[in-house]
Order: sequence, then structure tokens, then C-alpha cells
Amino acid sequence: MLTSQVSGAQVATYPAYRPYEVTVGRTLRLSPHFVRVTLVGEDLRYFGTCGLDQRIKLVLPHADGFLADLGARNPKTLLDGSWYDKWRAMSPEARNPLRTYTVRAVRPERRELDVDLVRHPQGHDEAEGPAAAWLRSAAVGDRLLVVGPDSRAPDPSVGLSWRPGPARHLLLVGDETAAPAICSIVESLDPEVTAQAFIEVPTGDDILTVHTRGRSRLTWLARDAGCVTAGGWSTVAPHGLLLGQTVRTWVSRHLSELGGTVKPDPAPFAEVDPDDGLLWDTPVDPTNGDVYGWIAGEASMVTSMRRHLVAEIGMARSSVAFMGYWRRGRSEST
Repeated sequence: MLTSQVSGAQVATYPAYRPYEVTVGRTLRLSPHFVRVTLVGEDLRYFGTCGLDQRIKLVLPHADGFLADLGARNPKTLLDGSWYDKWRAMSPEARNPLRTYTVRAVRPERRELDVDLVRHPQGHDEAEGPAAAWLRSAAVGDRLLVVGPDSRAPDPSVGLSWRPGPARHLLLVGDETAAPAICSIVESLDPEVTAQAFIEVPTGDDILTVHTRGRSRLTWLARDAGCVTAGGWSTVAPHGLLLGQTVRTWVSRHLSELGGTVKPDPAPFAEVDPDDGLLWDTPVDPTNGDVYGWIAGEASMVTSMRRHLVAEIGMARSSVAFMGYWRRGRSEST
């Protein structure tokens, strides 16, 4: 058991992440492709409240309802953080699917946690993964586990990639899978910073109401509005094309405004292949510059954006976070 000494007494030291037993309290269809799932559970009173792009993991039941006991109610397991070892020790067939999401809102006083998930329509051309299958039939009372921060831990902010430091010029870019994190971040920004966020979504009906403050701007790009492609006009824009075109135009228009705030990285640029695994290139420490970027979503889109901003524009890698949340045509394993 992990402990620390405080005034001669042994005090439990909680790990940054731990499993919570929860059930589905309610579901709310926000749009054709977004569903808000509110999870409830007594232990959520200890859930950390950092917000922003706080990563959590959902441990989903199998189709028959089987959900492994990972020690969410075992004090020793909670303190030694061995839940993951228990999960890894299971056979691949028995192991419950584990998927990463971000917190949309948490209300510890009400023992509630909101997670916004992307819902694929019937006939979607991507293979349905376990999370999409679970969401399709999710109902009030369904059991699952959420692995997230413990407010009693020394540093409950573990799992945050948003580290703008003192930067006052911010750029956020993402597809629908990054929308919950971007919305949460934008709502929290200091009114004095200048921020531009771009979110690409499947349809115009997926544009959500988000309250920005001060000089923050949020632009939604709907793929069903169409666009010009290399082959001519397309009634439905290919995934990531609108983001790529829009960000390139925005950056070219704002380079003179940003002046000398973009400081090139002296290290040589290294290409990454999204097929080798999910790209995750994030600064460990907060940036010390005045410009900060946060890019997340489908891996090939993020890789292309990384090449443009770092190799072509010259943004330092220490001033921008690149996160591949998923890969087209693949159901990610953990």
C-alpha cells in the first residue's frame, strides 16, 4: 500500500488514475452524431475536476453483459494502481474493451460524469468497433467502469495534454472525436487570450452550442456542405479535407499578425507513418512561447497537419500538441 508521512501519521497516497464502478444514468442525443452519456456512481464524489482535455478510459461490458472485476471497490487495488495489471492478465477473449475519451463535464457533488461520444449512423462505411456497438444499445442502468483521475491524488491533472503555458495566441483543430475536448477547453479560456478553434463534423446538424468568451472564436466545418476536391466538386467533403484547407488559409493570413512569435525548432523534422501506430507528439512541459497549437482527431489528418505546421510553417514542436485519436478503417486496441 502506498503511503506518505504527514505529521507522524501514515496517510494513503492515491494514484493519479483509478477505476470507478458506474452505471448509465441517462443518455441525450445532442445531434445526429453526438450522444451525451451521463455516468453515475457513488465514488464519483472523488473524481478529479480538471476538465479541459482530461483523458479517461471506459471499460465496456461484453455483448452478454460480462464486466470484469478490476478492483474498483478494493482499497488495496485502488492504492497500488494494479487495476491495469488485472486487465492485462485476462485472456484476450475475456478482456473487456477499453477505450479512451475526454471528460465533457463532471459534477462530483451529484456523483455524475458526462462523456460525449460519436455515434455512427446505420450503413456507416467504417467497421463498427466495440464502443460504437455498446453506444448503439446503451440504456439507463447499464454497468461499466470508468478509469479517471482521483481528486485525492498528489497530481490529479495527469492525463492533460493542453499545456499552453503563457501563450496568448491559441489554435485548436480537430474532427468530431476531438469536439468534446475542444468545446471544454474553449469554454474555459481567459477572455484576454486570442483563440481560434476549428471543428470538422459530419453534418450541419452536428454543430453544437458552445459559449466562448472574449477573443475566442469557434468555427464549425460541416462535411455535408460539400467542397472542391482535386477531382472537382464533392457534395460531401472527404474526412479532414475541410480542416486542412481551412487551417492552411487561416495560418497564411495570420503569420504576419503573429510576427516573431513563431520560433522554429532547431531539431530536424521527422516524418511519422500513421499506419505504424497512433501519432502522439505532445510537449511534456507547458510552452514558453506566445503561440500554442492543439491538434487532435483522425491520425492521417493529424499527421498532415503536423507536417504543415512544423516542417512547412516552422512552429516548434514544443509549442504544439499533435494527437491521433483514431485511425480510419481500424478499431483501435489497447
